[in-house]
Amino acid sequence: MEAPRRGAGNRASDPPAPRVGILAGVKVVEFAGIGPAPFAAGVLAAHGADVLTVHRPGALPSVLEGVLDRGRHPLDLDLKDPAARARALDLLARADVLIDPYRPGSLERLGLGPAEALAANPRLVYARMTGWGQEGPLAGTAGHDITYTAISGALGASARYRERPVPPVNFVGDFGGGGMLLLFGIVCALRDAERGGRGQVVDAAMLDGSALLTTMVHDLRASGSWPGPAGTNLLDTGAPFYDTYRTADGRFVAVGALEPAFYDALLAGLGLAADGLPDRDDPANWPTLRERFTRVFATRTRDDWAARFAGTDACVAPVLDLDEAPVHPHTAARGTFAGDPPRPAPAPRFSRTPGTPPPVRTEADTAELLKRWFDGSG
Repeated sequence: MEAPRRGAGNRASDPPAPRVGILAGVKVVEFAGIGPAPFAAGVLAAHGADVLTVHRPGALPSVLEGVLDRGRHPLDLDLKDPAARARALDLLARADVLIDPYRPGSLERLGLGPAEALAANPRLVYARMTGWGQEGPLAGTAGHDITYTAISGALGASARYRERPVPPVNFVGDFGGGGMLLLFGIVCALRDAERGGRGQVVDAAMLDGSALLTTMVHDLRASGSWPGPAGTNLLDTGAPFYDTYRTADGRFVAVGALEPAFYDALLAGLGLAADGLPDRDDPANWPTLRERFTRVFATRTRDDWAARFAGTDACVAPVLDLDEAPVHPHTAARGTFAGDPPRPAPAPRFSRTPGTPPPVRTEADTAELLKRWFDGSG
């Protein structure tokens, strides 16, 4: 076996992670990729799984590689070498999960496709993460979050009326529709393998996952409750009581006062009398209400409004940036972020088997992992 690769960004202060967590004992072989697959692998590692990540030796990392490496044990294998491919199959024979981040057919061409892997290990969960899925006219073409969500309809729904769609970074396609769907598929297939003794292929596609996230909107549209184009409906900035507003200091607050009681609390905080405003249930009145809310919110700073609405059910919150979010009183109290610099803490939370923020792994960590895998001690 070729030498383990040192984890990018390793710091001497990173403590060795104890083998704890609800997935302790689960063995994962991940072929290195970017975005949703390493995200999923990192979540598995944070909840106790052993994740061995196979890299191409000497490959130059892109700007997106190495940013999600914590908790994963790096190993260099040149899969074009028959001996390295045989060694990879040897690893898969001992694993519970394989994560494939490549275009359809890539691992098959290397002799590491589902047929070979499941022959070596019939209980293996062969989890595939792609943009378009394993079949269909676009399956072999390149793409990114923005293109997958464009086709799924999720991007088209994310726009103000008559304005350009705005991608919510790459949260919906890569991580929500991709990584989280992959994780769900892995856990389901692991459970099935435990019960029936047989593994299977998980085909997780960012196209499918981002489409799945639009389920409620499709149901609302079918019922006639989402009738208009993007930016004119209840939750897409069409309603003035579910939107963001600029404050006196150029920052923003978010308003989600959907229910009548919450709307009443919003009006009270704004100092507006309900009998002086048009009926909010008539969309024809929404432009008038939006204009009033816009003028009032512009009279105070964001933090003034946050203090004014604190403790109320108005569903008003300051819009925080990435540096502010970890130090908000509520996220700080819950430990939503951890470490220095802060990163999101493992989620969800388990009462008996909590996850732990995993460290960047070293060569020694990988060597210890391989010893455990091959001597049968873990």
